[in-house]
Amino acid sequence: MGTLAFTTPAPAQTTSNGPYYATPSWDQTLPSSTRFIVLSNFNSQAVLDRETGLVWERSPVSALGIGWFDAVSACESLIVVNRLGWRLPSVQELTSLVDPTQSNPALPPGNPFEGIASVFGNVFWTTNTVEADATAAKAVDFSAGSITQIGKIPLPLPRSGARFLCVRGGSSVSNPPY
Repeated sequence: MGTLAFTTPAPAQTTSNGPYYATPSWDQTLPSSTRFIVLSNFNSQAVLDRETGLVWERSPVSALGIGWFDAVSACESLIVVNRLGWRLPSVQELTSLVDPTQSNPALPPGNPFEGIASVFGNVFWTTNTVEADATAAKAVDFSAGSITQIGKIPLPLPRSGARFLCVRGGSSVSNPPY
């Protein structure tokens, strides 16, 4: 007769480095001190938003307003610590950062972002285009936390356009076609 051997499955083992975060839920309301985490594995150049699960640039690359097409392209080609996969955020994603009780910038107190408020402008592109006008896109004005519409192609004078803040992750559709 043969011998029966009973085995129990080995416990799962994770090989990635912690810390680990709970699955984000858009119905959470976390204080800035626990909502935003500066990611050391991105050389502190990116911020995890624990409410949404999105990873944001900590400081915008753009100091001056540029055209929408250039912002889309810049995010798509952005590399932070050898990581691609960045994109222009949707209007919903970008306004998720807005704190309507604050102004200039309309961000939660104690947030880790740098360079959002600027003498060069506080308007940031989103990936959303304007339904009634194919030449315009929606942007978020962090002076007051409002949504605005501006032309995709900036006028030379006076300087127009917007700045941009790139994001990774989420379930947003990819940037729209040009």
